Amino acid sequence: MQVFLKMREIIEEIIIDNIPDAECYFNGDECNLRLVVSSSIFLKMTLIQQHKTVMRLLEDKFESGELHALSLETKII
Repeated sequence: MQVFLKMREIIEEIIIDNIPDAECYFNGDECNLRLVVSSSIFLKMTLIQQHKTVMRLLEDKFESGELHALSLETKII
């Protein structure tokens, strides 16, 4: 459980370092993690562009296997 909580912190840090006004909200557990990212940078992006922007930031975590599943929702603030 501690490793999972640390992963949430790592994900949030990666996103906020790259999208300074981002707000991250997590739901679920390590097997069914849901992340909602809200930011003003999404304003002129399509939904697919929004998701790609966030997923690219987490690409290394997926490739290493540290993160294996993520349900993502993006919102404009």
